Amino acid sequence: MVFQPIDPSPPPRRRRFKPIPVRTLLPNLITLLALCAGLTAIRVAIEHNIQLALGAIVLAALLDGIDGRVARLLKGTSRFGAELDSLADFVNFGVAPALILYVWSLHELKSAGWIVAMVFAICTGLRLARFNVMMDDPDRPAWAGNFFTGIPAPAGAITVLLPIYLGLLGFSGGLVEAWVIFFYTLAIALLMVSRLPVFSGKRMGKRVPPEMVLPVFVIVVACFALLIAYPWAVLSLGTLIYLACLPIGAWSYRNYQRKDAAAAAAAATASPASEESMIPGSAAGASDDGRPARLN
Repeated sequence: MVFQPIDPSPPPRRRRFKPIPVRTLLPNLITLLALCAGLTAIRVAIEHNIQLALGAIVLAALLDGIDGRVARLLKGTSRFGAELDSLADFVNFGVAPALILYVWSLHELKSAGWIVAMVFAICTGLRLARFNVMMDDPDRPAWAGNFFTGIPAPAGAITVLLPIYLGLLGFSGGLVEAWVIFFYTLAIALLMVSRLPVFSGKRMGKRVPPEMVLPVFVIVVACFALLIAYPWAVLSLGTLIYLACLPIGAWSYRNYQRKDAAAAAAAATASPASEESMIPGSAAGASDDGRPARLN
């Protein structure tokens, strides 16, 4: 009979994880709802229900704009939530719009239409990856938080679907229009991965003056009512206004850069004078006979 030695050490205790607060779960639930909307858009687009697919993309964009603000409001931001949000954005605003465009019109161009749809989806993924990297850049000035680099993924998805909005308003299709959509989709994809400064709007709306509370309520309700009653006209007009405002964002970014350059030049000009005043024997730091000036 063989006796096993007795281990005097106690058995290892299982690691217990701390309970996760609900305020951390809520933003992730909103992100998952947005992901469900994007996946539903893909399904109904394959079934050729383009209008419902567009509605799902708009819903996903609205939920994407809510989840980040809810996380910051509840102080429930986390690394897990940021990664989940990037994955959902790639599906909702990269894959889903590309497939919707391909099913609606780009399939007429055969391989060329599929290639440009893939290019748009890939550019969306690259845009999101660059955004995640730039968030950790410590050298960015404070004012740079007012701008995105390139068109953000939700705006890119809503913008690239402009030909479908116009088509639902009564514009005819055809092979010529398919080539126009081809180049338009390619242009939006390139703008997403470009270095174009675009207004972010993240720092807007944090404080509302008391006298503007009721007008803000009326404007928001009116916008939702118009979107429900005239969705394609509102989306078309909003997209055109957004594209027209892109040069304004670039001009404002250049203006900030010029101010920073002017401030740096002024500081560099003032620096040698201050250093000269610290040299013994200079006019500001010494008397005529070479002895240091007396302090008053």
